[in-house]
Amino acid sequence: MNQPLAEALTHLRMGNQTFLITFYEAQRDHFARWARRQHQLEPAAAHELLRAVLVDFYDQVADGRVTKLPPDLRNYLYGMAQEQIQAQKTTAELPQVEAGRRQQLLKVFTQLGADCQQVLMYFYFRGYNFEKVAGKMGFANATVARLQKASCLRKLIELRARALDPNDTPAAAV
Repeated sequence: MNQPLAEALTHLRMGNQTFLITFYEAQRDHFARWARRQHQLEPAAAHELLRAVLVDFYDQVADGRVTKLPPDLRNYLYGMAQEQIQAQKTTAELPQVEAGRRQQLLKVFTQLGADCQQVLMYFYFRGYNFEKVAGKMGFANATVARLQKASCLRKLIELRARALDPNDTPAAAV
């Protein structure tokens, strides 16, 4: 049993997703029953959640965050699904002011260039260190990635400040 799992991890790293497709097909109905019992999810929503979890797991393997398969893969993936459901509930339960602030920040975030969005996503949402960000973005080294992240964060803060105060226009050069 251990050998096929190790083999599957190697295949996943090379981009072969057959293992995940087979897992999805074998676990789809069981997962839907679990999601309905535990979280009152409809089968279609449960299937979508399982697909999202499998994509996240694949990303973790491809990025090197998962270097060996967990002893109980099904339990591990169900745990990932549980975390996603909890995150969605937490976001849904945000106070109105916080939800509005996040929506406004997301709107400003989309005004950033694609590279800045990617750098910030890698660092803040994926938890990549600067070496990993540099590798993903093609920067020369971690210092360049750190400087790029700082620059992008400054741009985000400036865009947000302008969005909060639309009457604020840059002063003319003297």
